[in-house]
Amino acid sequence: MSLTSVAVYPPDRSFNGPGFPQPGPLLLCTCSIPPILGMMRAMPLPDSNPLFAGTNLVCLRGERLVFTDLNFTLDAGQALLLRGPNGSGKSSLLRVLAGLIRPEAGRLTWGGAKITEDPVAHRARLHFVGHLDALKPPLGVAEMLGFWAGMRGDTGKVAQALDYFRLTRLASAPCRLLSAGERKRLALARLLASPAELWLLDEPTSGLDAAAETDLMHAIARHRAGGGRVVLATHGPLPIEDAETLALDDYMPRPKAIAA
Repeated sequence: MSLTSVAVYPPDRSFNGPGFPQPGPLLLCTCSIPPILGMMRAMPLPDSNPLFAGTNLVCLRGERLVFTDLNFTLDAGQALLLRGPNGSGKSSLLRVLAGLIRPEAGRLTWGGAKITEDPVAHRARLHFVGHLDALKPPLGVAEMLGFWAGMRGDTGKVAQALDYFRLTRLASAPCRLLSAGERKRLALARLLASPAELWLLDEPTSGLDAAAETDLMHAIARHRAGGGRVVLATHGPLPIEDAETLALDDYMPRPKAIAA
């Protein structure tokens, strides 16, 4: 299988507030990085470079064959965009990659080892942000993000993550009062509140305004610059430079021709 490389360019956005260092250039993005994000510790590139790979993956949901014979590889610093019509299996593939559902056939490996050999280690290396935001309505915004970060043993970046996604003024507000866009930003703040090498994002720009979408693109660029990996499902173009595209409709089962 061959992946088609796409090159798109993000709009420039810089923060020049007092007390913040000037952002430096990144090799993976033509835009400058907001200082708030630059002050957050970038995840170091691991000593080894294990390849995340899927080989001949088959997904069956209920009685429906969603995709078959799907292959991909994802190296450190790479981004993979999942495209395809509704029902082509973008969300299902992300759930397979997260280890939430098992493929009907095929192999999913990290550094050559099946992820099923150590599912705890695989869960620890990833963030999955899906369509459901997983918010508890009575909890405050900061409390909710602190709960998520605490599950990974570190709540030290909660305030910075809230600030980056413009949620500081809502820190004490209960989640039930958030708008759809604010709920999505809070879900995405998990990515910065606790580090994880692999980001699996299902239409993460849905519900975001232009400023929040730009914030997310900067965060993705910074994550990749530190050796992180991103798999992202989307219906529209996104300013993610040097991303590979996987067209899910290429792996949908084709109806068999009926003999005359």
